[in-house]
Amino acid sequence: MKRVQVIAVSVALGAAALAFIVATSFVQPPPAPITVEKTVNSTEVLVAGADIAVGQIVSEANFRWVSWPLEAAGRNYITKDNGGVQRTRDLAGSIARSALLAGEPITTNKLIKAGQGGVLAAILPAGMRAISTKIKAETAAGSLILPNDHVDVILIRRVRGKNGAEEIVSDTIFRNVRVIAIGQQIETKEGKKSADGAASTATLELTPRQSEMMAYANSTGEITLSLRSVADLSTDPTASGGVDINKQRGSAVRVLRYGAKSRSYGVN
Repeated sequence: MKRVQVIAVSVALGAAALAFIVATSFVQPPPAPITVEKTVNSTEVLVAGADIAVGQIVSEANFRWVSWPLEAAGRNYITKDNGGVQRTRDLAGSIARSALLAGEPITTNKLIKAGQGGVLAAILPAGMRAISTKIKAETAAGSLILPNDHVDVILIRRVRGKNGAEEIVSDTIFRNVRVIAIGQQIETKEGKKSADGAASTATLELTPRQSEMMAYANSTGEITLSLRSVADLSTDPTASGGVDINKQRGSAVRVLRYGAKSRSYGVN
């Protein structure tokens, strides 16, 4: 290559480099992000450190403190700046009345102190009673009824008709009743799709009056539980209805349907 050509190529390369430097000097890098710290009113709230099952006895290791917006802290929440540390110690040994998820705030109405009743008494709402009835696969939806399901309670019994012949009569005595336990199982285990097939009892949540009727029904016939869909638990207009069975003179049983007399059966 001739000397003139070499000089020309060198000049061109130098000019290109100079142009690149000048161009890049006009391009400014993006500004560094500015972090602004804003103080928000917050408090320390006591929450479940891990999932807590129904009936589980808790200790301080089951709890932890988390920062919580002050305006979102419910009045039943346990806060650290309101004697929370001592209250946490007091809650140790309590029984969980309902299942708690990790991170869920702890409230005193979800726990009951040991000595104030057993597990079943702990999970019963105020004013309600627990009463058991015998079940088997064919009277409990093929053992597919689980704790916290809702059922209708059907009484099937043999009665004597007016002509003296024996008849079989069935009536729904309660509707939309919560099942507290199947056998000894008071909580549905994760992934479990059916209750213990060997369970012979179902424990139901009833009012005191309904408990009396249930005890009477257990002695007069066979109880069948009809599983309800979760879709109609709150839409059924007869959600807590049923029939009221009262003893009358002699051996007659009168059935009341929502306050209206339906029919009377002899049970001899």
